[in-house]
Amino acid sequence: MAVGPLTAQAVADLVGGRLLGNAEGHLIGAAPLDVAGPGEISFLASPRYLEQFRDSHAGCVLLPAGLAEAPGLPATRVVVDDPHRAIAVILAHLHPSPTPARGVHPTAQIGTGTTLGHEVNIAAGVSIGTGCQVGDGVHLGPGVVLEDGVVIGAGTALGSRVVCHHHVVLGARVTIKAGSVIGGVGFGYLSSEAGHTRIPHVGGCRIGDDVDIGANCCIDRGSLGETVVGRGTKLDNLVHIAHNVRIGEDCLIMALVAVAGSTRIGNRVVLSGQVGVIGHITLGDDVRVGAQGGVTGSVPAGMVVSGFPARPHREFMRATSAMYRLAPLARRLERLAGDPQGDA
Repeated sequence: MAVGPLTAQAVADLVGGRLLGNAEGHLIGAAPLDVAGPGEISFLASPRYLEQFRDSHAGCVLLPAGLAEAPGLPATRVVVDDPHRAIAVILAHLHPSPTPARGVHPTAQIGTGTTLGHEVNIAAGVSIGTGCQVGDGVHLGPGVVLEDGVVIGAGTALGSRVVCHHHVVLGARVTIKAGSVIGGVGFGYLSSEAGHTRIPHVGGCRIGDDVDIGANCCIDRGSLGETVVGRGTKLDNLVHIAHNVRIGEDCLIMALVAVAGSTRIGNRVVLSGQVGVIGHITLGDDVRVGAQGGVTGSVPAGMVVSGFPARPHREFMRATSAMYRLAPLARRLERLAGDPQGDA
């Protein structure tokens, strides 16, 4: 629920910005430039949106110094270093996260030997196995399932119907959205003429502190060792991390990414939407893979790759450009073959 109105001066104070215009204007919400009204704040981060800015009815706009004197409305402006960061601060102030209720719902089932920390919130229909450890301030949404031996660090929040299989370890302040499955058995089989025989997966699954995991993600447990997601890494919705994968710290993994088994991913790696990574390779620190890239081999630290198979981004773009130039050349060759004098 939104809090009370802010003056334009209060906005400037919150984000450490410089106010231009009416300091007393009251702002009760935030909206995009093209739909914001007089009681709402918006932001302008790029010159490409100057037309929307000039036509906007926003009561106040956050913008960088280079655009501070842009002609047109709105007249009330707050100059900041980074409008994206500034609007995030304002949104967090205007729409603070609700404080969850504390306590254990009477329909929750809690196994023997499980310990609960202080001020936990265990919602309706939660099932907790034996020997689990649930830290202080943990929130378990409706229908969450923790199998035996799960450990959850302080301040972690699990959305509705999240499943943590046995002996999964979640760090502190982890957020997992609804429907995700952590520590399930990986996809491993021995094939023969008689069919496919499942390989037992007896390893673990460990999620570091401050990790965010989106909705309907699947992170498999290790077959022998651990599957690991490092501190501060963020996963979007619909991400699959296979058995024995190890992901470093502060990575960004977008929607519909799939990482095959036993791959090693360094720190601060960015995998854009629909990227696929084969198994048993290494992606070094600070690697970036463009959307729909298919990574079929190890990538050294710091490289930017794209395409399928993934290759250095500029090389891929040159190859793509050359391919599109071939089409008219092919048509001309076809005409020449049919009429040798036609294009002479």
